[in-house]
Amino acid sequence: MMITLNTTSKVINKKMRVGRGTGSGKGKTSGRGVKGQKSRSGVAIKSFEGGQMPLYRRLPKRGFKKINIKSNIAIVNLSKLQRIIDKNNELTNKKVSLSLLQKNNIINKKYNKLKLLGSGELKAKFDVETNFISASAKEKIEKLGGKISLIK
Repeated sequence: MMITLNTTSKVINKKMRVGRGTGSGKGKTSGRGVKGQKSRSGVAIKSFEGGQMPLYRRLPKRGFKKINIKSNIAIVNLSKLQRIIDKNNELTNKKVSLSLLQKNNIINKKYNKLKLLGSGELKAKFDVETNFISASAKEKIEKLGGKISLIK
């Protein structure tokens, strides 16, 4: 004798279809209640905390950013200057400055100030005209006998 079990499986929808008649369980007002701002469509009450002072108004305002101050400073390490001088020997006789570096297409034309940093080793002696210089870069250039003139 064989016994067969006939099980009928009921398909359960995971997503509730809102507003499809009163018998569906979420019909008529579709779970929104009756009347009022929240029952209407397209209304979002952003940052409303039930009459309590909202968080963005409780926190203090702090500081500001200056928009108009954009100082374009080209930052160059001594190692890069040494590589440039190794490739282009005519730069050794001239005073290395922002304008000279821009003429030789080493630095972009958008920069209006030059800052030298002391990373890397120097072999050649050269004079520098710069707006800013780090202490280590100054020491390395002066050690080889180069002159530094600061532009203000």
